[in-house]
Parts: sequence; C-alpha cells; structure tokens
Amino acid sequence: MAKKKKYYVVWAGHRTGIFESWEECQLATKGFPNAQFKSFESSVEATEAFRGNPSAYIQKKKNSLSDKKYVDKSKIIMKSISVDAACSRNPGIMEYRGVWTHNGDEIFRQGPFDDGTNNIGEFLALVHVLALLKNKKQFDLPVYSDSKIAMGWVKKGKCNSKLEKTNKNAYLFELIERAEKWLAENMISNPILKWETKSWGEIPADFGRK
Repeated sequence: MAKKKKYYVVWAGHRTGIFESWEECQLATKGFPNAQFKSFESSVEATEAFRGNPSAYIQKKKNSLSDKKYVDKSKIIMKSISVDAACSRNPGIMEYRGVWTHNGDEIFRQGPFDDGTNNIGEFLALVHVLALLKNKKQFDLPVYSDSKIAMGWVKKGKCNSKLEKTNKNAYLFELIERAEKWLAENMISNPILKWETKSWGEIPADFGRK
C-alpha cells in the first residue's frame, strides 16, 4: 500500500510555509531555535492551520495567560485589547493582530507582509487598534503591548525603523506613512499599557512562534 501523503506546516523556522515532504520540513526547521511545525493529512487542513495560530495545533507553553504560576490576574485589566506582531526573520515575513485580552478572540489580523520587522508590526498594530477604537468611540478601553519600542514610536508619532525600502515592502512603507499621518491628526485617549511578560507570560495576542 502506498504511503499516505502528508503536508507539513512550518510556522517558525529558517523558512515558513507548507511543505509536501518531511525532508523539506527538516531543512526548514533543523537547528532553528524553538521551531514550530506540524504535519496534516490534507492540503486544506494545512492551509487553514498555517493561516491560524499555531497554539491551536501544538501544545501550549506553560507560561500562558491561564497558568497561575506565572500570572497574577488581579493586575491585568481583562476588559482590554492586546496586540502583537510576528516576523519570521529580521527583516522577513511579518504580520500583526489584535485580540480581546480576556479570551484571546481575534479582532483583526493584517499580513503577511514581505521584508518587514517585528517592531514595525508592533507599531502598526497599535495604531490600527487605536484608530479602530476611535471609530467605535471606545475612548477609554485600554490597549496592551509588550513592545516598549513600539509604544515609544506611537508616543512620538514616528516609526523610527532603519529598515530599507524595497520593491517587496513598498506597501508596508505606505502603511507606515498612513499610520504616522493618523497619529499627527488624532489625539490618543485610550491608555496604552505595557504587558509584563516576565510576570504574566506571553501576551494573549502572541502568535506562539518564538
């Protein structure tokens, strides 16, 4: 009997994507710190998994929001939104998203973008959620980020990345310009709070690809 074909999803590795052989998967993950990958029986399952959060398919780490050893829930404002970004390399394929802090339900997700950086993703995620909340007239809802750099950029109204513009990331630079313009024209009223990863574990919006 012929061996059943498998599809290998790599969320974090030297290369990310969907591979059709174990050999390709090994090349993409071997020697990569905390590589994240899993096999699936069909291309449909693999595609859906790659677009989703790997934590839904692989075992979660102990320092999650629900782990009492790491989290003092009394210090977390649960009625809030958390944002985060993920980047396969630096620069590399980047995406960002926002979720409800109390249950991790996704509110928005943008990307993937070519030739981006994690800091840019964190910055865009913050501006994205601030604009979203202003449109909804939710001026008091707190926003959590685990990036001091991105929070500083938002405060200054300027993305101070040293990333070079290329043909691949031209659209990303357009988004940065639009974000900076929004910050220049709008007053921020929502509290932007630092997520204390060491005390609370990974931020709920984390992509689980570390």
